[in-house]
Amino acid sequence: MPAVSDEIFEKYLQKAIAESNELGDEVARAAGEGRVPVVGSGHPLADVMLLKYAPQPSEVQEGVAFYGRAGQAILKSLQRLRVDPMAVYGTNCLKFVDGDPDEARPWLVRELHIVQPKIVVVMGEEALAFLNALEFPLSSTVEPTLGERQPFTPTIEALYVPDIDASLDEQPAKTRFWNAFKTLGPWWAEQPPY
Repeated sequence: MPAVSDEIFEKYLQKAIAESNELGDEVARAAGEGRVPVVGSGHPLADVMLLKYAPQPSEVQEGVAFYGRAGQAILKSLQRLRVDPMAVYGTNCLKFVDGDPDEARPWLVRELHIVQPKIVVVMGEEALAFLNALEFPLSSTVEPTLGERQPFTPTIEALYVPDIDASLDEQPAKTRFWNAFKTLGPWWAEQPPY
């Protein structure tokens, strides 16, 4: 019986990869001249989706979300919590530095449909407002309650944490981020093994 499950997962994975590539191509076409797109990165069927508001210069340079200091800090935090980094996908609400929220909303809706995460880690007030404005099917408003798992949809939870990019330079901000983010560890430990 496991072979059937593996085959089904493989079909879903191939579909997610194709849809992610298609979305990346669409974002790249929308960039036009002078704008650099920053696309999501990670497992296309991740259990955990990390969501920031806007790309930072290092992300723009590489064209990939969570590249640079934020990505390194997240990776260390995931390792500390024993969360498999291979089960994580990270993206920005805006796909360009000067991104238009109205242009970006449909892309994030598609990313959520493609990845189908079990939990979205929403980083900062702007990302929270953006997510709540999506009008995602069957979604509930996510409250700005740090470190508390909340229902987002019937199948997706949300965890609100401070903005990682704003939390990297001062110890109190790092501590505030960690205290909210560490909720992910016990959640991960509850997940059934594959």
